[in-house]
Amino acid sequence: MNISLRKIEPTDLPFLYQWENDASAWADGANHNPLSQQDLREYISSTTGDIYKDGQLRLVIQSVRPQDGLTIGCVDLFDFDPRNRRAALGMYIAPEHRGKGVGHETLAKIEEYAFDFLHLRCLYAVIAQNNTACSAIFEYAGYIPSSPLKSWTLESDAVIWIKTR
Repeated sequence: MNISLRKIEPTDLPFLYQWENDASAWADGANHNPLSQQDLREYISSTTGDIYKDGQLRLVIQSVRPQDGLTIGCVDLFDFDPRNRRAALGMYIAPEHRGKGVGHETLAKIEEYAFDFLHLRCLYAVIAQNNTACSAIFEYAGYIPSSPLKSWTLESDAVIWIKTR
């Protein structure tokens, strides 16, 4: 599947509402409660899409095939440190699009943006030890498991996966 990354838009509200309220993904992220549509509207209207102004960047993953026009997921750069030129990375792929190479393609695109355009020198992701599918995607993309995080979540230990350039 060929994908593109784009800035978040007001028309993405239904997708964000569904994804942010997917309780099965909460163990792998920082969210621990449902978000309202109003919460998400405010986020969409307040974000500039500029990581230097917002300190974070959320991009929507979309299929580039005209017959699809599918919104597939989102990818985030956060915990942005411009001095040390690094950022954390997280992504969410809608369940019906998992296992189709979207994660690999998304990582390649966000890395190109982060390393070549933003000139970051380090991307990292904190991945729960029991999330073997996500770990496999990052390992395949050349990320190195760096630091174990014991008792990181109630469900699992975690590992910091790092890629530098």
